[in-house]
Amino acid sequence: MNYRMISHVLGWVISLEGICMLLPFLCALIYGEQNIWLFLICMAICFLAGIPLTLIRPRQKNMFAKEGFVIVALSWILMSIFGAIPFFLSRYIPNFVDALFETASGFTTTGASILTDVEALPKSLLFWRSFTHWIGGMGVIVFLVALLPLSGGDNLHLIRAESPGHSVGKLVPHVKTTAKILYAIYFGLTLLQIGLLKLGGLDWFSSLTLSFGTAGTGGFGVLNSSIASYSPYVQWVITIFMIIFGVDFTFYYCILMRRFKNALKMEEVRTYIGVILACVFLVCLNVSSQIPNIWENIRYSAFQVASIITTTGFSTTDFDLWPQFSKMILLGLMFLGACAGSTGGGIKVSRLLVLVKSIIKEVRVLVHPKSTIKVKLNGRPLEHETLRGISVFFMAYCFVFAASLLLISLDNLDFTTNFTAVAATIGNIGPGLSLVGPTRNFACFSSLSKVVLTLAMIIGRLEIFPILILFSGKIWKR
Repeated sequence: MNYRMISHVLGWVISLEGICMLLPFLCALIYGEQNIWLFLICMAICFLAGIPLTLIRPRQKNMFAKEGFVIVALSWILMSIFGAIPFFLSRYIPNFVDALFETASGFTTTGASILTDVEALPKSLLFWRSFTHWIGGMGVIVFLVALLPLSGGDNLHLIRAESPGHSVGKLVPHVKTTAKILYAIYFGLTLLQIGLLKLGGLDWFSSLTLSFGTAGTGGFGVLNSSIASYSPYVQWVITIFMIIFGVDFTFYYCILMRRFKNALKMEEVRTYIGVILACVFLVCLNVSSQIPNIWENIRYSAFQVASIITTTGFSTTDFDLWPQFSKMILLGLMFLGACAGSTGGGIKVSRLLVLVKSIIKEVRVLVHPKSTIKVKLNGRPLEHETLRGISVFFMAYCFVFAASLLLISLDNLDFTTNFTAVAATIGNIGPGLSLVGPTRNFACFSSLSKVVLTLAMIIGRLEIFPILILFSGKIWKR
């Protein structure tokens, strides 16, 4: 284990988080808030902890998969801890476990909250709260790889450990260039949404914070009503961009490079759009008695379907009051999630697509035992290692889900609350049903349950294995 390399990169992660706090500091300065000192102190804490670690130069710059997983796992844990300090020092969240839950929810783009009155927070804290979504959406490690010469081509281990999806590769031969392309697309789409929201009459603060929450598919709002108080135009802009950010960014790269055939071959994107259209249609039919106006019906249904499948978590209505059929559709979308290689969470469309194809293959093999059938995705046969990895992921997902559900059941809340709370956190969605529905929050849980759900958020964002690897004794041996 290359401990010096791990310490060096972690130092940069903590220092970068301190630099990111400059924006909420400027926000406090612009609005003349009394707590302007808050982010200066937090920046100083980050620099004091991070800069000494960056001075530890690794003797060997080679980085293997185990270092990549450890760096990414520890980075997200440390980011959540240091990112919670502003909430805790300001006393707007006086309990550090609550502050940690809120911050981890931001960085993991979950959007679950323990706050009962969001509007009571000063604008600088609201800005930081939403900005954590944008930082976590594409990933701080991807950003570091784009900027810093960490360890040459081995940087791919870092990107693979942090990026969502069963297979992450290089868009171009150089990993650094791949990271820059990803962030350029991410930044460009965010700017486009900010501009469109400004055209809708929003101020700069609302345009920025809502775009951060949409781009990172996070869901933190700056109003207690989430998105319900905004105009239909704003709601439609957010709906469209939630869907856009739920698409594999490779798709956009292919479009930019005019590789239209490659873009159209992406089965996952086609399935993702098809599922959205089908679910919007079914929900529209099911809630028509509650929302008789056809245009409002389509707007509410499209928004909530897009919000849940992309794991954003914004809401324009209390869908916990919808019929059971619609709620079951949304519950299913919580597990499905967005595309691999997007900022969305969940199991991912591609994994479930491969799982369905594998089941169909097994049925055909039972009928024709001597046949040789390959599971294909995008017209290409999948290797056995990929299929095995997806199967193991499903088993690990079920194990973590069951363990989390068992632990939070100690609070003795109802099953719907517990089940959807775990689904919403491990899937990085935000709201669940019952006591954690869209008009409520996670304050009902004990400190122990909040710690469990915080870990579930980080495990879900990093797709399980980087966190599980930390508990392997063998990996820490030199």
